[in-house]
This record gives sequence, C-alpha cells and structure tokens, in this order.
Amino acid sequence: MQMAFYAAYRQIIKAEYDLICKAFKAEFDKVATASLLCLSTFQAQITKRVYRYVIDDASCYARKKIHKLLKQIMEKRIAPGKNHDDMFAELIGNEKSRYHLSEEQIFDQIFAILYSGYETVSGTSMMAIKFLHDHPKALQELREEHLAIRERKKQEEPIDWNDYKSMSFTRAVILETSRLATVVNGVLRKTTQDLELNGFFIPKGWRIYVFTRDINYDPLLYPKPFTFNPWRWVDKSLESHNYCFLFGAGGRLCPGKELGMVKVSTFLHYFVTKYRWEEVGEVEIIKFPRVEVPNGLHVRVSKR
Repeated sequence: MQMAFYAAYRQIIKAEYDLICKAFKAEFDKVATASLLCLSTFQAQITKRVYRYVIDDASCYARKKIHKLLKQIMEKRIAPGKNHDDMFAELIGNEKSRYHLSEEQIFDQIFAILYSGYETVSGTSMMAIKFLHDHPKALQELREEHLAIRERKKQEEPIDWNDYKSMSFTRAVILETSRLATVVNGVLRKTTQDLELNGFFIPKGWRIYVFTRDINYDPLLYPKPFTFNPWRWVDKSLESHNYCFLFGAGGRLCPGKELGMVKVSTFLHYFVTKYRWEEVGEVEIIKFPRVEVPNGLHVRVSKR
C-alpha cells in the first residue's frame, strides 16, 4: 500500500522527499518483491540455483541503484552548514554522535526500517479490510466509533493524537487482525553459550528462530482462536499478558508498534467514514507459513 511506504519514507528523508521518492520507490519494490520470493523459495525448498537467481538478478542491481540515490543525498548533506531534521540526518550523525555508522550500515538501516514498516502496515491494513468486510457487526461498530470522532470536528479537520487515543475498538480490530494474519511469525535469537533446553543441546553461536505465530491460535489464551473477535481485546489485560507476542517481546519488542498502530488507525478512519466497498471476485488466502493474499484483495470502492 502506497500510503504506508510514503509515510515511512517522509520520516526518514524529509527534505529531499520529492527529489528521489519515485525513483527510490521503483527500486525499493524490486528488492522487496525479491525478498518475499526468497522467503518462498526457502519454504518450498526450491533449488539453490533458483534462490541465487532471485537474489542476484532481481534485487542486487536494484539495491545498488538505491545506494547510489542515497549516496547523492548524503554527499549534499555532509556539506558545511547543512542541517536537517529527519532520521537520515540522525544516521549520518555528527561529531557529537556516540555511534558512527559506515555508508553501507546507514543504507541497510534505511532499507530495513522502510521494509519492516511498509510490509507490516500494508498487510495489516489489507487484512483488516478483509475481516471487516466479512464481519458487518464489527464494521458497524468501528464505523460508529469514527463517525463519532468526525462529529466533534470540522468538516475537513484532520484527526489528532487525542482522537487516536479514543479509538479503543479500532485498536481491538488491529490487534485481532494481527493475531489472525500475523505478518512477522517469530523472533531470532543467537546463543551466547552452550545450553540445554527441554532436553535438547544447543551449541554456542547457533541461531534460534522462535516461531511465535502458533501462540496466536492457542485456545487457552484465545477461546475460539480461528474466529475474528475484536471484542476479546476490549479487556486491556489481554494485550499485556506474558504470551502476547504480536509485536515481539522483551528486548525484541517492535519499536514501531505504536507508529504502525497510528498508520493503520488513520487509514481505517478515513476509509470507513468516507467510503463503502465490496469484494470483486474470489479472494485466495494462503494460511502458511504466514497469511498472505498472493493475488491481492480486489475491491470496488464507492463514496458514502
């Protein structure tokens, strides 16, 4: 979804937003698509030759072009007297900075931040629309919540932080969507010493992937786990319990959790108050290894 990308991009590169945005987005899409294809190759156990083709031919050239675009901006920014208030400026740093990153590290940070925020927000927004379409009662309650916000404001007045904090049912819808259609299935850990876990020996230096998605379907935590039920999240304690891994946990808790919530909430606010929609054609949904809609969600939109 374009909105998710451009919102994140503007936070990172504000001053030169219009200068390279379209060119950057075109190359970014190629790398992002190749990354998802690579994930599929691992899952389908396609040959190493195909995997290398996907990586080398589909993304490396695009990544080089992205680096070239970012390097042009960096060279302009490091000139004396140039000050900018965005994330790129913080990554470049100055003499007072505690950490100094190489060009490669800066470029990788920018891509990682854009990719993680873009894929999660767009995927969650799409699946929220799907679930709301299939559950009219939830859609009606969500719409009433947002229409009540609009009644307190002037016709074209934008929503603010206080409006966002009042979207309690919207938050419940997003959490339930994230539970059923998890974009990030787990977290990675690296062992710093030999250890034994539940009778298994794990050597130092091994990487462990904790597949947290299965917890989202535990009937002890979530009664009728395969049912879309945003009302279960009205009880605030559910979001804070020790086994809620929708956004990671501990030191691996997603730093962009609330930012992502704001983006999806903002999208839903304007979408449900201004439009109606209906699905066009059949929707193919893949449930494993993660929930995906390979052919997209096609809808016909009309003004309310």
